[in-house]
Amino acid sequence: MNHVFSTVLRRDLLLAARRRSDALLPVAFFAIAASLFPLGIGPEPQVLKQIAPGIVWVCALLAAMLSVGQLYAGDLADGSLDQMLLAGGSLPVAIAKALAHWLLTGLPLVVMAPLLGLLFGVEPRSILALTGSLLLGTPILSLLGGLGAALTLGVRSGGVLLILLVLPLCIPTLIFGSGAVVALDSGLSARGHFSLLGALLILTMLLAPPATAAALRIATE
Repeated sequence: MNHVFSTVLRRDLLLAARRRSDALLPVAFFAIAASLFPLGIGPEPQVLKQIAPGIVWVCALLAAMLSVGQLYAGDLADGSLDQMLLAGGSLPVAIAKALAHWLLTGLPLVVMAPLLGLLFGVEPRSILALTGSLLLGTPILSLLGGLGAALTLGVRSGGVLLILLVLPLCIPTLIFGSGAVVALDSGLSARGHFSLLGALLILTMLLAPPATAAALRIATE
């Protein structure tokens, strides 16, 4: 299992390095979409501070969903997914795919969060909270996105169905992630929001990979 996990992870990272335009598309979307809001809303500092956490989190969610649709589709089309499952089972493949997606999409979003916070005029401690919430929340998006991609694998109009399946599951992460920053700006403790985000992350890590593995087995039978 460890060999299959490392092989799939290394393979996805190498493929992303060769297809840099595809790998950078979610990150570029995140940066451009979030940057357009100050231009459309106006330069009012207080308004930008209030809406910054929600905007950053919504853009991060949409950026993650933008790339998750092709997580398994290409491998299914060229037959490599069947070979991966035969080599070591579906669970290590599901975990490796989710980790690769987070390294390529989620981690860059976390790194870019402080820059967007400065763009919106957010205070340093709120920027730190926003970055921490994304660090806890983006793995949840990758795990749930992988589950949705596996459930809709081979289904006609699977992209639309994927969005309908995954977005409702991501709403609690969106609420607690942005709520942590809002609570801190209001002078309250953000510890409760971070605790709930951590609990969601643990729960998703325990349940999503086995469910994704089962969906992959069903899709390839």
